[in-house]
Amino acid sequence: MVFIPPPHLASASRPSYAETYNNILASHRRSPLSAASSVIILVAPNVDALCAAKMFAELFKQDDVMHRITPLSGIADLERMRDELITYSELHTLILLNIGSILDLPSSEWFGDFPTKVNVHVIDSARPQNLSSLFGEGDGGERIIVWDDGGAEHLTEERNAWETLNNEPEADSDESSDDDLAGDDLPEDSADEGTQSPSRKRRSLGDGSRSGSKRRRLDDDRPPRVSKEQRDQFYVLLDKYYMSGTWYGQSAAGIVYILATVLERVDNDLLWLAIIGLTNHYIQCRISRTEYDKYQSIYYDEVSRLNPPPPANDAYGLAALSADDMSLRTTDELRFELFRHWTLYDSMFHSSYVAGKLGIWKEQGRKRLTGLLAKMGFSIPQTQQLYAHMDMDLKRQLRDKLDAIAPEYGMVELTYPSFVRCYGYHMQPLSAADAVDALNALLDVATGVRIEVEADGARNGGEWFGGGRVWRAAGRWGVQETKEKASGFGRRSQEEEMVTDVEGEQDERESWLVRNFWNAFDALEDVTRLRDAIGLAKSVHQAIIRTGSSIIDKNDLRMIKGHRVVQLKQGPDLPLFTHPGVLFRLGLWLTEVLRDRVTGVNISRRTKKKSLPLILACLDEQNRTYLVIGLNESLDFGDVRKNEFGLTFLDAKEDSGARTRHSSFDTNILEVDEADFEKFIAEVYRARDKY
Repeated sequence: MVFIPPPHLASASRPSYAETYNNILASHRRSPLSAASSVIILVAPNVDALCAAKMFAELFKQDDVMHRITPLSGIADLERMRDELITYSELHTLILLNIGSILDLPSSEWFGDFPTKVNVHVIDSARPQNLSSLFGEGDGGERIIVWDDGGAEHLTEERNAWETLNNEPEADSDESSDDDLAGDDLPEDSADEGTQSPSRKRRSLGDGSRSGSKRRRLDDDRPPRVSKEQRDQFYVLLDKYYMSGTWYGQSAAGIVYILATVLERVDNDLLWLAIIGLTNHYIQCRISRTEYDKYQSIYYDEVSRLNPPPPANDAYGLAALSADDMSLRTTDELRFELFRHWTLYDSMFHSSYVAGKLGIWKEQGRKRLTGLLAKMGFSIPQTQQLYAHMDMDLKRQLRDKLDAIAPEYGMVELTYPSFVRCYGYHMQPLSAADAVDALNALLDVATGVRIEVEADGARNGGEWFGGGRVWRAAGRWGVQETKEKASGFGRRSQEEEMVTDVEGEQDERESWLVRNFWNAFDALEDVTRLRDAIGLAKSVHQAIIRTGSSIIDKNDLRMIKGHRVVQLKQGPDLPLFTHPGVLFRLGLWLTEVLRDRVTGVNISRRTKKKSLPLILACLDEQNRTYLVIGLNESLDFGDVRKNEFGLTFLDAKEDSGARTRHSSFDTNILEVDEADFEKFIAEVYRARDKY
């Protein structure tokens, strides 16, 4: 068995996370070539993987294990890294964080040809997982170690079907039993070579070289062959598993936190990283409210165990107790964007939840928001200044006032249980949602695009008190302005248009991704950088609501064959939305505000539940490609639907022949050549009918 269960499902014969981690340490200490490239961590560019990488780095630091962390942008990047890693003679441990769950990792295409001493550890929250990685046998399969969250325990039928189809020879009703025993099925195996797995092909070819007597003796001990009808049923079962869409399990940071718990190394820093990973999953609609509450209750107990109780007069974490207060607290978090670091009006205005209930993109909706605040007894000057400067009495009354008045406007789920962390006198207490927003902003646009951020106090004070400024990433991972894409003037010169250096553009894009990753990685332990990133997150939210409001006002949201389609081809923020993370959040904002205003559709034959399918496409003027994202959100707030667009995009690519590129590890995100976009999107509509 090559997947390791969580500790509560482990036994003497089934080791869990701690034993696997100790094996990594043992391999490192036995290795005569201990170097930074002997343990390598490959990380996807998302907040959950970022936190998991930081947690592993802390654990390895405590154990004196030299290691290297390498961020990867997508599948193409992983292919190039694979070719490089196979040349490392000292490599013995490879850890994939939110990478590779759907890939056939034991195959020679990926890590099957690596030396037997190399173990590949997979910690990925994306589902479904490739069954070859979970249940594979032999040298190639055993070296792939999947850190499971308990979900593999429920795949009994899928495992049985997979093992049967891979290990049992296919029955042929036209052959007699004597022919079967004579070993004449080699041509049949050769004919089916294209559909068989490598392990099955090797087994068939090996059997063909044996003598008839040996085959008879072996067949006497082998269970009877599976009939064609049973095989068809197994194929249907596996198709259902792989083609049901994409969903998510426990966060990678949560799994590493369980490891730290078993190793008895838990502290507030690791707990905070695990909380951020969980909150990122919830905010980005990867897990349902029910799943979130299950893990939140566990972290609630951990916070109570590791931290002193909060003061009775500060139940909502309004202020730090001292200059060195770094404690964690539980709180009921408002669904307002960055409200502790913004004005109350702006935080509500940029909230997708409030926007959906009040119709904030219209003048009437903005008047309703002002009326709501007035009915609560909050004056305009109070709501237009930073939350930190509001009267303390108003801040203490805020939640009670909202509970009394907000239901009149349809806002009945304004809060959810969450956590805040104090940073002494460096900044206002930071909620987990605020940290996720800041880290996502750094991962997406810390470098690579020109964006302006608003200085505190600039709105009502004019240029004497700061004004706006162009964002500059601090520290060694900053970049000069001349290397950035300028919002609104990202065109290349005529000479560059005539001679396009594709490899140069790709390298430049990847250098931005790497710098953004390390900016976010450093911000996890540098409170100054995290505080500065709050301003960047505000600018991203402003761009999202500007573009989202424009889409709705101009009726750019088209309804085509059950799909709502948005095609962004112009606008001041267009370069910003060529980044997958920002475009994805625009899609979440649109589905949130449209949830109560449109009728859901059922475009899948596999389920009767209606949903909100949405396709967003943004033109990258520099590379002449479209970034395409597919979302399939639920009509019920807090619920989550499986996303089937990954399969749809693959079918549409094959049927249309469009030139595409996976710029992300999310299968529902794809880059399409501008010239091929129309035929690709036409095939998407047709392909959805298959499911």
